[in-house]
Amino acid sequence: MRLEDLTRGTLVKGILPGTVVTIIDARWYGTAAVEITYKDHRGRTGQELLYRDREPGLELVSPGQTWQLNADGARFRLASEAHRIRLAHLFDSLLAIHTSEVEPLPHQITAVYDTMLSRQPLRFLLADDPGAGKTIMAGLLIRELVIRGDLKRCLICAPGGLVEQWQDELARRFHLSFAIISRQTFQESPGGNPFQEKNLVLCRLDYLSRNDDVQEKLRQTGWDLIIVDEAHKMSASFFGGEVKATKRYRLGKLLSTLTRHFLLLTATPHNGKEEDFQLFMALLDGDRFEGKFRDGVHVVDTSDLMTRPITTTSAMPTWRISFMSGSGRY
Repeated sequence: MRLEDLTRGTLVKGILPGTVVTIIDARWYGTAAVEITYKDHRGRTGQELLYRDREPGLELVSPGQTWQLNADGARFRLASEAHRIRLAHLFDSLLAIHTSEVEPLPHQITAVYDTMLSRQPLRFLLADDPGAGKTIMAGLLIRELVIRGDLKRCLICAPGGLVEQWQDELARRFHLSFAIISRQTFQESPGGNPFQEKNLVLCRLDYLSRNDDVQEKLRQTGWDLIIVDEAHKMSASFFGGEVKATKRYRLGKLLSTLTRHFLLLTATPHNGKEEDFQLFMALLDGDRFEGKFRDGVHVVDTSDLMTRPITTTSAMPTWRISFMSGSGRY
């Protein structure tokens, strides 16, 4: 188009990048330049002096044709599909199950969707029987939190012999790629701290508890969810009126401060000593379980701490111990 076409009310493309403006006024300076006053689609006004060399980049737009359907249809479909998947959890309450290679049992679905997901933040001890599928429940929780946008960084601590099993199960069943942190990982890390460079991490429990340098690197990080398998190994006991904490227990206290959601997994939460169990539960809330348990002085009502659901995986009783912070209910 020519500069002479820039008259009041004209819709023009090419004056502002990627948008159409409406000409409000045009004032000529000789025959080679015109000063225009325009309004964009948001109603904001502006002025610009145009010369003849701008004519090739200007395009006259007819009323009603502001939007042109000439974009790549495949890219539009990809963007709309990504948006649909991002909002899928709003319409499918069991989305993690339907997008994973797993067929969970009823008690596993109840534990994840009825008990754990509703707790914000989650401070939870899952103490089901051996073979009840604690790994599957943890995987479903991680997958669901990722889908809902509530989890980006996750750390799983497990005994040395179970780390590779965790990595395989999460990748095969839930399409979650976890990296195992080891001494070699630290040596190969560009920044010297792989905890900061990786979002989904597996680490051996003893490797963390026995290395102060590694724990110092861990203190520099924050996590959305930390899971500890075989959590009963993080034990402490009273001896001579003092708490004798193991290195694993001190690690548990550290992990509790670094995360929003904290999940402990074990089949044996109680060793028969109530004072040791209270120390163990202090990993979830030090205020709630502060001090040494004394029989007849401390009254511990477990009615709101423990449930005993019936499962189809074992004839043994299943205990599920939970803690909810900030509500007064434990």
